[in-house]
Amino acid sequence: MNERVLTPRNRGFLFLDSHPEGCRRSVADMWRSCPDPADPPQGPGPAALVIGSSAGYGLAATLAGLKRAGIRGIAVSFEKAPTERRTATAGWYRTAATADIARTAGRDLVFLNGDAFSDTMKDQVADLIERRFGGRLDHLIYSVAAPRRTDPDTGTTYASVLKPIGRAHRTKTLVFDDQGVPEVREVETGPAEPDDVEQTVAVMGGADWERWIDHLTDRGVLAEAFSTAALSYIGSPLTAAIYRQGTIGVAKAHLEATARTLDERLGKTVGGRAVTCVNGAAVTQSSTAIPGIALYTGLLRGVLGQDMLPPVHQLAALWDDLTGRAPLAPDDEARIRLDTWELADDVQAAVADRWEAATTDTIDGLADLDWFHAEVRRLYGFSVPGVDYAAPAVTGIPWPGETP
Repeated sequence: MNERVLTPRNRGFLFLDSHPEGCRRSVADMWRSCPDPADPPQGPGPAALVIGSSAGYGLAATLAGLKRAGIRGIAVSFEKAPTERRTATAGWYRTAATADIARTAGRDLVFLNGDAFSDTMKDQVADLIERRFGGRLDHLIYSVAAPRRTDPDTGTTYASVLKPIGRAHRTKTLVFDDQGVPEVREVETGPAEPDDVEQTVAVMGGADWERWIDHLTDRGVLAEAFSTAALSYIGSPLTAAIYRQGTIGVAKAHLEATARTLDERLGKTVGGRAVTCVNGAAVTQSSTAIPGIALYTGLLRGVLGQDMLPPVHQLAALWDDLTGRAPLAPDDEARIRLDTWELADDVQAAVADRWEAATTDTIDGLADLDWFHAEVRRLYGFSVPGVDYAAPAVTGIPWPGETP
């Protein structure tokens, strides 16, 4: 059992270690902040599968599902274990904390660590559904953001990229030095090659989501009225050139087209449905890699303050919709929109004004930088209130279900 004092070591927004106790407390904070349902769920709860459960909106979906719907089932993620030299990934520790919450809540949630793109994982999940959860799955949440994917049929590995399409794009972006001092810079991202678009769609489009549905259908484990939602993002016009109109945007469009295909198919086979769920902005490990998103999110927080809706609140609304507690109306593209608070005209106009005025000299007065910087650190378990960072931390925490 390793114990050592952990201090944040990072390269930009990427941290080399994570803090187990900080990750545990951040999960506990998310759990407490998730709204309690007016009528708490009773009984064993619906059987659910969350793919990408250890971070960002997938983690929020897992916690909100436990509290709002009383789910049981399976949560899948891909995390690295602790070693003698390095801590585990933050998602490893967050998963251990989520497992403790599920256990305390009396919910049977199994956590699997491995490649969600592989057929091996799909078989393992189907076997568990048959053996442990009555052979019927009620809900599937798909929340995967990955740099690469290997196609199980061909063995080809695809790599996703974040690039504009057609021409290079210059944008403002926000960086912090080693002391946390902010700087607003301009960066240029070169245009995507034709193959970049195809590769990004292969990783971040709907192919793997559809493969999951096909696999579970073939195994006969989809319950009547089964529902599935893939989590997505559209974002602001300020970031559209690199996001929604770039390679990742083509992948998101493919995801939405896949939802429409799956919705028609599930409606005919099990009386079910498939939707994409468009969430609002949040600080996640994936979003900090996108040029301009850090600056935009800090400015958005500067405009909205506490009215910026956290992910677990958004996913609580999605679970209410999936379980029929409070159905949401999809938009014209059959998407569940949980981002209307972000994309309101007055909010976007205020953010655009601040974006135009943002420089290194002015940024402190325009964006909530203290909040943003702390949010990035909290992704790795640092800057979490109530944690004694001077005390040695136990890093050798086992994966849920393993013995120490």
